[in-house]
Amino acid sequence: MIVLGLILLLIGFITGIAIVWSVGMIILIVGLVLWLLGAMGHAVGGRRHYY
Repeated sequence: MIVLGLILLLIGFITGIAIVWSVGMIILIVGLVLWLLGAMGHAVGGRRHYY
C-alpha cells in the first residue's frame, strides 16, 4: 500500500489531478499506520505481521 500510495502521489503531482493526489495521500497514510501497527506486534487484520 505504501508503494501504491507513492505511485499515485507521483502521478497526481505530474498530471496535476487533485483527486489522484488525495487518494495517494490517503493510501500512503493507511499503509504507514498498518506498517507501524504490525511492527509494534499488534495483529492487523488477523495477521501477526503486515508486509
